[in-house]
Amino acid sequence: MRTCSVMQPTYVPWAGFFNLIAKSDVFVFLDDVQFQKNSWHNRNRLLVNHKPHWLTVPVKSNKLNQTIKETEIDVTKHWRKKHRKILQQTYSKHPFASDMLEICSEIEKDKITHLADLNIHLILWILEKLEVNTEIFVSSKMSLEGKRTTRLISILKKLQANRYLSPIGAMEYLQEDNFLGQTSIDLIFQEYDPLPYEQMNQNSYESHLSILDVVANIGWEEAKQYIKS
Repeated sequence: MRTCSVMQPTYVPWAGFFNLIAKSDVFVFLDDVQFQKNSWHNRNRLLVNHKPHWLTVPVKSNKLNQTIKETEIDVTKHWRKKHRKILQQTYSKHPFASDMLEICSEIEKDKITHLADLNIHLILWILEKLEVNTEIFVSSKMSLEGKRTTRLISILKKLQANRYLSPIGAMEYLQEDNFLGQTSIDLIFQEYDPLPYEQMNQNSYESHLSILDVVANIGWEEAKQYIKS
């Protein structure tokens, strides 16, 4: 069986994103779909002063219905230094601060001017740290046709996948579009409900934070197993 998964590239995503990739033989970044402002596309959550805090990449809205790939980063906001400062101030005393803070040099690569390129670059860097060797493709480079499920099936056929591993959140629209009625490709849903990990100086556990919080608390070595558990 050749298992494929597809996701939009988001900013330093949570552990479940990496679990989906790790469970797949091939993964596709869906970068040519509409950008949604103030979504996971350009932000994610960390713990700052014991509360969830949004870490946001400022972007330009150049046109209506622009895609993630077309979305430019707003370099006038000096956000890269702000993100480094927040990460250093928040996590400098965590057990594996040095592991997590390695990503700051990747975030600060100012030659990356578009959101999709930034997100994909950071995710690929994290995948290398996690030793996930899934084959990776980008939808905008695949000459695809159709929308939604039709486009998804086109991806799966092009990559000769016979099983699609879907995030559970996509179940409703896949049923609405009659995925199983359009193809013989098997449809399975991701089952990932990781156990809480110890978060430094927290009285109660906050789930679904960026992978950066995971790494700062348990390090890359444990994170390799955490995303696969």
